[in-house]
Amino acid sequence: MGLLQFDKLPVNNLVGADWNTYKEILQGREIDKGYRGKYRLTTAVCRLLSTLAPIQERRYQKRLANQPLKHDPVFILGHWRSGTTFVHNVLSCDKHFGYNTTYQTVFPHLMMFGQPFFKKNMSWLMPSHRPTDNMDLAVDLPQEEDFAMTNSMPYTYYNMWYLPKYWQEYADKYLLFKDITPEELKRFEEEFIKVIKIALWNTGGTQFLSKNPPHTGRVKELVKMFPNAKFIYLMRNPYTVFESTRSFFTNTIQPLKLQDISEEEIVQNILTTYTKLYDKYQADKVCIPEGNLIEVKFEDFEQDALAMTENIYSSLQLPGWDEAHTAIEQYVNAKKGYKKNRYAYKPETVRLVNENWGRAIEDWGYERL
Repeated sequence: MGLLQFDKLPVNNLVGADWNTYKEILQGREIDKGYRGKYRLTTAVCRLLSTLAPIQERRYQKRLANQPLKHDPVFILGHWRSGTTFVHNVLSCDKHFGYNTTYQTVFPHLMMFGQPFFKKNMSWLMPSHRPTDNMDLAVDLPQEEDFAMTNSMPYTYYNMWYLPKYWQEYADKYLLFKDITPEELKRFEEEFIKVIKIALWNTGGTQFLSKNPPHTGRVKELVKMFPNAKFIYLMRNPYTVFESTRSFFTNTIQPLKLQDISEEEIVQNILTTYTKLYDKYQADKVCIPEGNLIEVKFEDFEQDALAMTENIYSSLQLPGWDEAHTAIEQYVNAKKGYKKNRYAYKPETVRLVNENWGRAIEDWGYERL
């Protein structure tokens, strides 16, 4: 257990941003009254730590910038709370994969310099479990890279955690890449490549394993960047996803936000974003070359994770199953006693999901309540 509780963090994740990114994200955005103390402390820490960013940039340019990627990445896609974290943790047992760590998501500019010191302090302070689902939290565990991207450039969807009044603006432009400028897209691609290369250097992997729900809306662009990338798309009962997402977003946004947002507004943003993301993925998945996509129901994966993982390796022709099999089996067996949250579907949940996400229920073959 860390010294700090998740919902009482005195700063938010932007402490790890470089100074120019921090200023661009917040430029012209209002900070609501109740969050100005957190804003001032986050600003002060960010300003101090960002003075170290040029050290890493020099090391990156010297050691990694000109090294080509040996393999195109494997992307785990799906809406938040669709089981992407569990699948990510399972596959990351394969040591040929490299991944973004929790530490890298917060301090992407303190990877190649100062990591032992800052990681030790982060580990000492941070909670040991996620507040919404009791999943393990640790500095070296796999994590989604959009948090790292948010601290590396201003053009990411996860700005909504800090500035939720602009949630749908960020969704349209940086989740779906609708109306994104060529300059912004180029910056995204450059920063993403940098995050990947540093992640592989850090974890010792040869192929990047991504678990990042925002990528679900960027399939077309990802295929252009990585023509032979592999994609694993997770489906899960929409009623469960709604209940779990509402809980997760409502709790996670509290220590991060710098603006007020009501529970009703959170729910509406969840409903709207899910529909946009579903439609974008369905339209763009045709861009994925044949044999490079597998769609999996999380309920099936959860029922027999080992067999389903072997099927993923086989279907996507991923290397390394024989070498990774034992480690994956040990991890899966260790998690069999994990206690999940159980959701009782309220009448309001059933109504909202039926009215907004009915197509997903029908397309994926779930029972309509």
